[in-house]
Amino acid sequence: MSLLSAVRADASRDVLRSLRSICDEQGLAELAARLADLGDLVRWDMKDFESALNALPARSAEQNVVTSSALHLIARGGKRLRPMCVALASRVGSGFSDQAREMGVAVELVHCATLLHDDVIDESEQRRGAPAARMLYGNAASIFAGDWLLVEALRRVRVARVEGTLDRLLAIIEEMIFAEALQLANRGKIDTRRESYFKVVEGKTAALFRWAMYAGGRAGGLDESTCKTLEDYGTHLGMAFQLIDDWLDYAGDEQATGKALFTDLREGKMTYPLLHAYEQDASIGTLLGEILGADEGDPARTATLHDALKDALQRTGALDACRALALSHADQAASVLSPLPDSRAIEALLTVAQATVHREA
Repeated sequence: MSLLSAVRADASRDVLRSLRSICDEQGLAELAARLADLGDLVRWDMKDFESALNALPARSAEQNVVTSSALHLIARGGKRLRPMCVALASRVGSGFSDQAREMGVAVELVHCATLLHDDVIDESEQRRGAPAARMLYGNAASIFAGDWLLVEALRRVRVARVEGTLDRLLAIIEEMIFAEALQLANRGKIDTRRESYFKVVEGKTAALFRWAMYAGGRAGGLDESTCKTLEDYGTHLGMAFQLIDDWLDYAGDEQATGKALFTDLREGKMTYPLLHAYEQDASIGTLLGEILGADEGDPARTATLHDALKDALQRTGALDACRALALSHADQAASVLSPLPDSRAIEALLTVAQATVHREA
């Protein structure tokens, strides 16, 4: 087995095992049991997906800094939540097929492409607990690696010939680009407009979950109306997922998340806890301005400012509000599925929505 295979072989199972452990610690025995059932349901689907992803190096004409940069990130594993959504959506229909597998690979490649690009834009040094690809192969190689993965994703969707998925993915990528552009325009600014925040989240995160659900449903032979319902589920799941990411940036465990606290703020991003805190106390804007303008060469001053911000987030209930909104979106994700017939796949999707807000990475 190659190093790439070894690192990735049980990625989705490891994520589910971690979630079950968290649920056990929090006294959520029923949810932990449902996660075990979810693992059984998609085990072979995800193994099939991982095998296809593992074959990616063979599709490249040669090994170079571009392919090495891409494979370095892919080898780090990940949550594999988006391809899992493809698998579950397909199982709402006729089941996980070769076409569904290709949709799963495509959505993971698009996701990885955005991470490679993000790390260059944000000048990130770490990703998934290891040096970011740009630190090993350079910024240019990482940008081209992301482009390569996007081309490979689009090629797979085209070859799979699942009706409606290619046009939709092109539209989703465009939506993601414009959301990135909006975030870039607001970088380092104290933008307190909710509409700006939600437009970025819907475009950067929720849009790809939306496509994963639609593509999986279409690969499973479902009609347009049912796929629209699955899309709505994906939107709310993506929103819940991003809100928990926002929460983890201030309340998470660095060992579990693989990145330092306050990373989003250092990158000049206005996330939901900051938005809520500012709405409760506008004077926090002054503190945010000080943090954004602080000299990175003065760690003591930075630590003092971060402690002050932690106190402000607690005082204004910002972290609790962030988790509450994530729970609300998870509940909405579950509720939109109510018109669909009960099945093991629907039950698994309900489990995914609930478990998303309990993750620690």
